[in-house]
Amino acid sequence: MNNLVQLALDMGFSHAVPLDIKTLKADPKVRAMCAADKCGAYGRNWTCPPACGTLEQCAERMSAYTSGILVQTTGELEDSFDVEGMQELEKRHQQNIRKTADALRRTPSDMLCLGSGGCRICEKCAWPEPCRFPEKACLSMEAYGLLVSWVCQENDLPYYYGKDTLTYTACFLFR
Repeated sequence: MNNLVQLALDMGFSHAVPLDIKTLKADPKVRAMCAADKCGAYGRNWTCPPACGTLEQCAERMSAYTSGILVQTTGELEDSFDVEGMQELEKRHQQNIRKTADALRRTPSDMLCLGSGGCRICEKCAWPEPCRFPEKACLSMEAYGLLVSWVCQENDLPYYYGKDTLTYTACFLFR
């Protein structure tokens, strides 16, 4: 597991720790937040509800994995209104996810990528047409019912790094 943590750090993540799979609890309240569609991806992205499956199906998928790593990209913002800084940090986080996932897919282990928000591989998701890159898609932690701050807390990884910082979180699960 230490090799995977180091790989994630080498790929650009600010923080990475082993993930205790038992801390992944699919919470209906989190899934309900998805249904409120504040992000605009509900029913418009293959990696978000309802396309990603029911909460029960997502919980079952996660339970098939035996280990994982929890990763974060953290950055400093000029202030709490630094939208450009937030967007740049999200872009860097998505790049970190793609680089790490590509490297992990070259290993013999089966891997499930759960990122922050819906998949961002394509500028616009193909939904409802078939996904253009199903083998590369990174599903949403929130879509799987995961309260990200709680998962971080349960794995001894801070979620908040101070004033004018922002952190994006993802995880990679392995069989």
